Amino acid sequence: MAYTIDGGEIGELEFENFNAATAVITAKGNNCHPGSAYGVLVNALTMVARFHAKMPLKDTPEHSKDYQGFFHLVDMGGSTEQAQLTYIIRDFEKEQFEQRKQWLTEMVEKCNAELKDSSISINIEDSYYNMKQQILPHPHIIEIAKAAMQQLDIEPKVKPIRGGTDGSRLSYMGLPCPNLFTGGHNFHGKHEYVCLDSMEKAAQLIIKISQLTAEQKA
Repeated sequence: MAYTIDGGEIGELEFENFNAATAVITAKGNNCHPGSAYGVLVNALTMVARFHAKMPLKDTPEHSKDYQGFFHLVDMGGSTEQAQLTYIIRDFEKEQFEQRKQWLTEMVEKCNAELKDSSISINIEDSYYNMKQQILPHPHIIEIAKAAMQQLDIEPKVKPIRGGTDGSRLSYMGLPCPNLFTGGHNFHGKHEYVCLDSMEKAAQLIIKISQLTAEQKA
């Protein structure tokens, strides 16, 4: 067993995270001089713009919370000849996660059918999975962390991670690894900060967990 120290506000205790994948959609066009483009030019940038316009507007990070998943466009670029869209796909439930990947693949197929060729391709690679399935068979790991928090007068706040953590990878490598708070807030933005008092509590928590674990083994 292990713990990652990668959470947010004081008290956070997490053993669920998103299933995650990255999808790269590539459109291949045909460039030529715009002055002689009639019936010849195929603009790949226009193709990816039209593709993204067909994505569900409400199925995005800014419109989802709690256990809701999403598609998130993280990069868009290229040229008339070739352009790409990069999406990250997130969902807590494995079945819904697979459905999202299948839906995006079918979207590409439909676009190619409309174009009457295969100008658009998709490549999907899984990134990590929900560590819940690896941790629930070992409930004592969660209980030790809760007990340690309570002894330090910290209220445990069990919640899902709307993101990923190294603990997910480690859990699927055979090391069940829930996540503990750091005292950080507003992650990955210009207003990100960490609270020193919470960091001190996190350090105390690590020591307390070690002590409780040693006592149980003894």
